[in-house]
Amino acid sequence: MGLLDAILGRTKPVRPDLDQLFAVPSAALTLQAATGFVPTGRGSVCFAGVEGGGFARLQEDVRELLDADTGRGGVPVRFSRDAYGYTWLLAEHPADDAATLVNDLHAVNTLLQDGGFGPHLLCSLIGFRAPEGSPTDAGSSADSGWGSGSGSGGRALALVYLYKRGTFYPFAPLPGTAEKRDNQLELQVRSALGDDLRVEKDLSRWFPVWGAPGL
Repeated sequence: MGLLDAILGRTKPVRPDLDQLFAVPSAALTLQAATGFVPTGRGSVCFAGVEGGGFARLQEDVRELLDADTGRGGVPVRFSRDAYGYTWLLAEHPADDAATLVNDLHAVNTLLQDGGFGPHLLCSLIGFRAPEGSPTDAGSSADSGWGSGSGSGGRALALVYLYKRGTFYPFAPLPGTAEKRDNQLELQVRSALGDDLRVEKDLSRWFPVWGAPGL
């Protein structure tokens, strides 16, 4: 950063470091020990601004890449669009195979980056859940709907990787509420994973991802 940038308060963007994703399987063990949350085997990549024929080719390229890398024999990955027009790619693996899921997410991010779509990449998400009936699922916030999560298991949690920042942050929606999050749990996760992941320090960048695929 030059002197003028320092005077004006400008900073250079952090170079994306996709290899940070490979720290997630180890961090998942720390998270389970500290909070009881375990991986769901579901994760997703979010990107924006790819339309028409380019989008169709991208979908095909991603499917071919993941099939070649994992030997899944054509098990589909799912694409969807949210209410804001962002595209999500959902990948699924057995819950105990976080490493292969992370490999998928890394491969997709790399494909998009190398294909010139890096500016369109927003984030990646890895899903976790507290088993039903566990202390974490029962929690200390019973009045706010803990234990009423949908799908297999109880409370939902996500580790979100910000592509342009090269950092992670936790997102913990409260079930049974209208878009409310458990800030106390998020801060607990931050403390637990501080030595495992590069956690985003700017809390204003802990953007909510309500209803994101893989959550």
